[in-house]
Formats: sequence, structure tokens, C-alpha cells
Amino acid sequence: MHTLGWGEDGEAWGWRRRLLAWEEDLVVEIRNLLANVTLHNAESDVWLWRPNVKDGSPVCGVYQMLMRQDMHNQDVVSEAPWHKNVPLKVSICVWRLLRIRWPTKDNLVCRGVITSDSQLCVIGCGQNETIDHLIIHSPVFGNLWQQIKAWIGVFYVDPQQVTNHYYQFVHSSGGYAPRRSFLHLICLCGIWVLWNGSVMP
Repeated sequence: MHTLGWGEDGEAWGWRRRLLAWEEDLVVEIRNLLANVTLHNAESDVWLWRPNVKDGSPVCGVYQMLMRQDMHNQDVVSEAPWHKNVPLKVSICVWRLLRIRWPTKDNLVCRGVITSDSQLCVIGCGQNETIDHLIIHSPVFGNLWQQIKAWIGVFYVDPQQVTNHYYQFVHSSGGYAPRRSFLHLICLCGIWVLWNGSVMP
């Protein structure tokens, strides 16, 4: 890829078919990641664990690095979907949600799939269908979170955005790890239920 050129007009980005809009976004993302990568022809490739180079103990280094991280500075989108007790399809569904990749009507309008006058919410509430509206604010699907919070005894004001909603829901128990894992599981299951409810004919 480096030889072909991975800049904006590089030949490394030649495709056999035309990319979809969300795929073009991913190409821009990977180009930005590769922008700071410098290859040296005179040096051979080696595996190197940077946080713990001296004593060569990667497991210990990973543990220490994770323990030093501030909970509030973690990337919500990267960490959110993955839980050991949910199927992969649920994790992928939530990952797509938090990256605003669900086929909500506002996204379909941006991609040219439907016209702008067809983007009213699927439940017929008269509002435009966006990720935030569908998951948090719609009178049908948004009500699920109120019922879940009442069931598990969690009370807070709902945020306006899905990522903030996820983060606040999962971390509303503070630093108690087992409780946070339970809330994480409930949040993922709730989103999966909403996804299946919103795509039903």
C-alpha cells in the first residue's frame, strides 16, 4: 500500500466497485490513521510493546496501562459494544448505532436512498427520524429506557445524544465493576430490542 501510495489520491485505494457512503467514511478514517505512519526501508520490522519495553512482560504492561486509564477519557464508541455475555450480532448492532451507521431515515436521505420528504419517524410521531430521536426521544421506543431505569432503580435525566445516553446509563453505578457490567449488559440488550422493534414491518 505504501508503494502504491496511500495518500488521498494514491493507487492503494483502487476498488473493484464504487464504495458506499459509510465505506468512504471508513477510508477517510484509515487514511487519517496512516497519515502519521512513516516507513523506513533500512530497518527491519519488529514487534514491540511500547508501554513495557524494558522488562518485556506484555501481560503485565497491558494490565498496568488499563489500570492507569481514566474512565472518563475512554473512547465510548470503541468500548461500548463488547461484552462477553452478548452475541456478536448484538455487539455489531450497537457498534453501528454508536457510529451513527443505522439506516435511519436521516442517514438514508444523506445517502440519496430516499427523498427528504420521506424522513418522518417510523412510529408516526411526526418528527424526523434520527438516531437520537429513535433511541431516546420517541414516545414508543424512548419509553423503554424509563421502564428499564424504574426496574433496576436508576434515576437520571436523559441526555440528548445516544453516546452520552449509553455512557451515563452504564456508569450510573459509579466505579463498582460488577454493577457496571450488569448495566452494560442491560444497555446492549435494550438497544438490540429497540433495533428489532424499529425494523419490524
